[in-house]
Amino acid sequence: MAVTYKNSSPNVPGASTSQKKQRVKRKESSKRQSMLNTNRMAPFKYDMNEILSSSSMDASVASSFLASIVAKASRVSTRDAKDYAKTFLESGELTKEEYDRICRLMDRYSKFR
Repeated sequence: MAVTYKNSSPNVPGASTSQKKQRVKRKESSKRQSMLNTNRMAPFKYDMNEILSSSSMDASVASSFLASIVAKASRVSTRDAKDYAKTFLESGELTKEEYDRICRLMDRYSKFR
């Protein structure tokens, strides 16, 4: 008695060509996005702390803001991190000048991946 496996035909050894095509996973290419350069993380955090220490943002809010910016900019994209920073601009916790400095800083420390 022959042992049959899931997705294999009991009459033909191995899988048919249509089954092989179904199992092949094609790697979908994603568009390159600007992300934070992880090799330059320490200077980026230092410069961000300089901006946030001169701002009127509360210290506890500033540390979580920095952590969220770093996570979004290094894992998703700098565009999403800028959108996140814009919510703080709209709520009044950042000024337009501070927001612009943060965006320029992200652009300077980013690369396309």
